[in-house]
Amino acid sequence: MKKEKNVHAVTSGAKNKKIYEKQTAKHSGKQKTSVAKSKNGVQNNQKSSKKCVKVRFLGGVGEIGKNMTVVEYGKDIIVIDAGLTFPGDNMPGVDLVIPDITYLVENAQRIKGIIITHGHEDHIGALPYILKEINPPIFGTKLTLTLIENKLKEQKLSAVSLNCVKAGSVIKLGAFSVEFINVNHSIAGAVGLAITTPLGVIFHSGDFKIDFTPVAGETMDLPRISEIGKKGVLLLMADSTNIEIEGSTMSEKVVKETLEHVFSDNVSRRLIIATFASNVHRLQQILDLAEKFKRKVAFSGRSMINIAEASSKIGELSIPEGLIIDVEKLKNFKDEQIVIVSTGTQGEPMSALTRMASGEFNKVVIGENDTVVISASVIPGNEKMIYGVINNLYRLGAEVIYESLEPIHVSGHACRNELRVLHNLVKPKYFIPVHGEYRHLKKHAVLAESLGMKKSHVAIADIGDTVEIDSKTIRFGEKIKAGSRFVDGVEIDGADSFVLRDRVHLSEDGIVVVVVGVEEFSATLSSVEIICKGLLMSETLIEEAKQTVANTLNRIDLRKIKDEQELSGIIRRSLKNFLYKTTKKNPMILPVVMVV
Repeated sequence: MKKEKNVHAVTSGAKNKKIYEKQTAKHSGKQKTSVAKSKNGVQNNQKSSKKCVKVRFLGGVGEIGKNMTVVEYGKDIIVIDAGLTFPGDNMPGVDLVIPDITYLVENAQRIKGIIITHGHEDHIGALPYILKEINPPIFGTKLTLTLIENKLKEQKLSAVSLNCVKAGSVIKLGAFSVEFINVNHSIAGAVGLAITTPLGVIFHSGDFKIDFTPVAGETMDLPRISEIGKKGVLLLMADSTNIEIEGSTMSEKVVKETLEHVFSDNVSRRLIIATFASNVHRLQQILDLAEKFKRKVAFSGRSMINIAEASSKIGELSIPEGLIIDVEKLKNFKDEQIVIVSTGTQGEPMSALTRMASGEFNKVVIGENDTVVISASVIPGNEKMIYGVINNLYRLGAEVIYESLEPIHVSGHACRNELRVLHNLVKPKYFIPVHGEYRHLKKHAVLAESLGMKKSHVAIADIGDTVEIDSKTIRFGEKIKAGSRFVDGVEIDGADSFVLRDRVHLSEDGIVVVVVGVEEFSATLSSVEIICKGLLMSETLIEEAKQTVANTLNRIDLRKIKDEQELSGIIRRSLKNFLYKTTKKNPMILPVVMVV
C-alpha cells in the first residue's frame, strides 16, 4: 500500500493544547438564540447563510450502521467515517449496503479528507467501494488503518493516501482543525473528534463507552473533553446506540472474569469461542487464558485470521510463540488441549460457527464434549439466525454459553449514565443525536432536554438532511441526494435497482417459463411447454395454462406479428391473467419463442 508521508501536519502533546485554545478562545462566550420551530422544533431554512457550518448526513441516522457524516464550511468538506450495513430479508442476493455518495462525487475536489473514528465495519466497510469514485486522504489510528489497508489490498486499490494519527494529535484540513480524543470502545484505536471550525467547535463522540478498568489501553480522556467543554462547544454529535439502557456499560474486565470461569469449569472439554474478530482486546484475553490453561489456539474464519495477523504485526495483539496451531491439525490434540476461536456471533450463513452447527464444516465436528461460548450480543434483526445456530449446537450435543446465561459480552456503547456524563462535560450549545434508529435519536434528544438543552437547539436528522449551524441558530437546510447502494459480488447498484426488484419478485412469486414453438413456413403454433420454478402448480393447472396460451395464439394471425417482442407480450398478458385468477400469485413470466 502506497502511503504519502507528510501530506498534512500532525502535532501532539502541549502543542495541541495551544493550537486548540488559540482556535477556540473566540467561541467560548454564550450568545442568545432565537429559533423558529419547524422540523423537530428546529427552523427550516430555504436561504442558506454563507457563514454557517453545514452538517450533511449520508448514513448513520435513522438506522444502525452505514455511518457517514459530512461537515462543510465554505468550499471545504471533511467526511467522518465510511461504513456499511448488512442487507435485510427484503434484499435477496445483496452482500452489503453502503451509502449513496452522489453528493461527494459531485463535490470531490472540495473534500479535504475522510476521518475514521475506529475500525468496525459500520465505519470503514464502504471505503473500498467509494474510493473507486473519490480518492481523498484517509486519517485514522494505527489499527484502524491496518484494517483498512487489508480491505484495500483485497480490492487491489493501491494509490490511496493513508495517514496515521494518534489520540492527542491535531491535523489541519482546509478550514478545519481536527483533534483526536481517546475513547473506550470494543476495538482498539477508537477516537472521538474535536473539530474546530471558523464558527466554533464540533465534538463528535464516535462510538464510545466510559470504561474505568479497560483490559488494555488508556481510559477515555475525560479531562481533555472537560477542557474542550469549558472553552465552549458549538455542536455535539453523540452515539445513541444504547440510549434505551439505564445505568452504565459494564467494563471489559467483567468478561475476562467470566472467561476465566469458563476455562476453569471445562478443563476436560474442548472450548469453541465465537467473538467479533475486530475485538482485539477480547482476543488477547482468550489467548492469555489459553496459555495459562495450557491449551493451543486455532483460529477459524477468514476475518478472524486476517485481523489476528494484522493486529499482531502492529503490536496490538501479543501472541505467545507456539500457541497458535492450524485448524487442520486439531486431530493431533486432545479436546482439553484445544481452544477454537471462531467467527459467527450473529449466525451469519457462511461463518465458521454456523457451518459447524449445521455439520457442514468438516474441519470441526461438534460433539458432546464441546462447550461453545458466544461472546457477543445479538444485533437486533439477527435473533432468528443466531438462535437457530444455538439450537443446532444443542442438537449436536454441545453445551452453549451465551449472553442470556452468563456476562460473556459487554457492549462498546455508552448507556444513559455515560451519555449524561458526556453531555455535562461537553456542555454544547446545539446537539444532534447520531448512530441509531429514529427511536434512539428521539430518546437521546429527550435526554439532552432533561439536562437543560432547549428543544429548539436539538435537531433529529434523517439521511439526506443538511443541518446548518452558526453562532445564533441551528436550522434545516437543503435536502441532498442520499440513501443506499447495494454491493452484489463486485458490482454496485442503486437503491432503485431493477435487479433487486426482480429478485424480490422471484422470491415472492416465482417464475414461469413459457416455451412456444412456431412453424417457420406456415406461421402456425406447433407446441406450448411450461416450466414453473418457485410457484406451486399441479399438473392439471399446468395443462390448463398451456391450453390458455394455445387458445390465445390460435385466435390471432401469427403472420401479422411484427417481431418476437410483440409475440412475447401477447403470451405474457394471457398467462398473467390466468395465473392470478387460479393461484392469486403474480410470477415473473419469461416467454421463449422457438421457430421450428
